Parts: sequence; structure tokens; C-alpha cells
Amino acid sequence: MACLRILSCILGLIVLVPLICEARVLAPSGFVQVRGTQFILNGSPSLFNGFNSYWMMNVATEPSDRIKVSNVFLKASAAGLSVCRTWAFSDGGDRALQMSPGVYNEHVFQALDFVISEARRYGVRLILSLSNNYHDFGGRPQYVQWARNAGVAINNDDDFYTNAVVKGYYKNNVQRVLTRVNTITGVAYRDDPTIMGWELMNEPRCQVDYTGNTINDWAQEMASYVKSIDNMHLLAIGMEGFYGDSLPDRKQYNPGYQVGTDYIKNNLIREIDFATIHAYPDVWLSGQDEKAQTAFVERWMESHLADAKAIIRKPLVFTEFGKSKKDPDYSISTRDAYMNAVYSDIYSLARSGGAIGGGLVWQILAEGMESYADGYEIVLSEEPSTNAIISQQSTKMTSLERTLG
Repeated sequence: MACLRILSCILGLIVLVPLICEARVLAPSGFVQVRGTQFILNGSPSLFNGFNSYWMMNVATEPSDRIKVSNVFLKASAAGLSVCRTWAFSDGGDRALQMSPGVYNEHVFQALDFVISEARRYGVRLILSLSNNYHDFGGRPQYVQWARNAGVAINNDDDFYTNAVVKGYYKNNVQRVLTRVNTITGVAYRDDPTIMGWELMNEPRCQVDYTGNTINDWAQEMASYVKSIDNMHLLAIGMEGFYGDSLPDRKQYNPGYQVGTDYIKNNLIREIDFATIHAYPDVWLSGQDEKAQTAFVERWMESHLADAKAIIRKPLVFTEFGKSKKDPDYSISTRDAYMNAVYSDIYSLARSGGAIGGGLVWQILAEGMESYADGYEIVLSEEPSTNAIISQQSTKMTSLERTLG
């Protein structure tokens, strides 16, 4: 709109002004694809360094706060971060996108439109999660509660994966989100290359079946449904990487327990395009020291990468990792050393011909967002040493990518 006003006032710039306005939009030029164990962009192998900012849609519901979304994209892009993972869901509760099954808040949808348009503007691609395992922003517990409210017999939250009514709610939401036409760009989400891919759920878990079979059946059904609507974008399940029963010997790499997923079996689903892992050794191995926790993460990455390359035969993304300021031994130097170790492993594994595409640190905030701080937050403008490590990794991954073409 501002561009049009300038045009009407200064006829002499009638050609130049549209070019200037358009130059601010660094639209992604093609859809990210997979070929074997590599991500492919415009015919060439693609590597990346990225970040999580789950909060973007939620914050963008308040127009005066949208500058925080823009600032994070600006500073992340300046640090070479080219992929952002964020939530495309908010079910029930405050600032809900889906207020009840099939009922949506257009104002919140427009906030998501803004997030996608700003990512496009700064040349950042998005991985959008479609639901949550936890009660935060509604997620799986909200879906089963909606079913209870409708008189459906529900035993527990794990009925999310098996109850026909609840699965119907989820499918309806998927259809609504994927076919949404962005009110800013005019592009349907399913047609927008700004979106790198979808995740079925953030960190699915199932307490009634630790084998991974229940989640496998659900993921197979939902992955097929997503692809029936959108076969242009990549799709992941959104798992943490816990091994299940399909290869019992791999369970030695788990942190001593299972969560109801099966990294091998679940990621072999044909419609799933890439595998994911998360790692929080400070939570999973809270009684162990920094050295042991870092060693765990190195084994975690190496085992999952080997399986992604040899068995699953799909690319792998390390979609969540970080170091919490709430840890007893925390210091910025400790966090920087941990991140540097993780980044070095990602780079080395990629350089040696591994299946890894990149890592997404958890999480980047803008200035003045203390209410969203969870201990893992990084404010790039306020933490220069960490920003430097992130930027260095971005440069290394970009340089390595050029050698793969």
C-alpha cells in the first residue's frame, strides 16, 4: 500500500518504485525437495543452519508486537540462519487459532499469514508444526477434551491416536491450514515455497504403547492425508528420535527409557520425507555432568545419522537442541562450548557425506520477550559470543554446500 501511495505522488518513478519495493522481497525460488539422503533446492544439494521460534504466530496476533517477528527474521537472516521452525497451531485457550473443532479465529490466521510473509521477505524457509504433544497451545490434550465435551467416550490422552472422532478433528484442521490462502501474499500455504515442510506434531509420545506401533499407525494415516492435500511440501513426523522395538539393539542409545515412538519404523513411512531428532541431555540425563551429557548428544547424532543413511535412507534434521540457563553449571561460555561442539559434529557429519541437512537451535527471541523465556532463549543482539558461533556455523554450512553441487 505504501508503494502505491508513492507511485501516485511521483509519476517520474513509475518504473523505479515497483522495482525498489519488490527488491525487499527475497522470495524463495523453489520448493525444497529430497533426493536420497540429501535435501535438494533448484536441482542442487542444500544444507542449512536454522532456529526455532515457536512463538511467532502467537506474538503476531498483537499488531504492535509484530516488529518482534520482523526483528528476529532480520537478525537471524544476518547470522545466516535460513530455516525457522515455528508453530502453525493454537488450539483452544488464549489467542487460539482453532477455537473449537472447525471454528477458527481469522485474526489469528492473519497473524500466521504475517509470519509466513515476513519469512518470505527475509529469505527464510519455514518448518511448520501442525499440533503439539503437550497441553501448551492446546495440542493433543485439547483435542481429546473437545471429544469428551461432545460426549465421546475417551479413556486418556493417547486416544488422540486411535479415536475416529479425534482423528477427524485433526484431519479437518490439517485441511484448513494447508489450503489457507495468505491474505498478504495471496498464495495458498500448500503452494508457497517459503514453507520448507510440515510436521505432523511436535514431539509425539504415547504412554499406552511404548513399542512405537500406535504412533506408527497414526502417522501413516495422517501422512497419507497430508500428502493427498499437499504433495509439494516435505513432511516430517516431528519426533525426538527415541528408538522403539523394531531394532531392539538400538535402544541402547536412548537415555534409559522409551516414549512410544520408533525412530526406524516410523520414519520408514513412505510419505515421510525426512527424519528429525531433538536432544535435551540436561533434562534426560540431569544427574550426569557436562562431559557425559555432551558425549550422549554426540552418540545420539551419530547413531541416528547412520540409521538415516543406511536404513531409513532419508535426510536427517537436528530440529531441537540448546543449553538452558537454568542448569546448575550454566554460563555463557559453557553454552557456547556446547553449541560449538554440536555444530562441529553437524558440520563434520555433513562433510563426511552424511545424511544430515542441518541443525535448528532452540530458541531465538527478540528483545523484550522475557515472558517467553524458558531458559534456552537466545537474543542475538544481546549475546554476541553466541551470535558469532551461530554465524560461523552458517558460513561453514554454506561453504560446504557449494562443494556438493
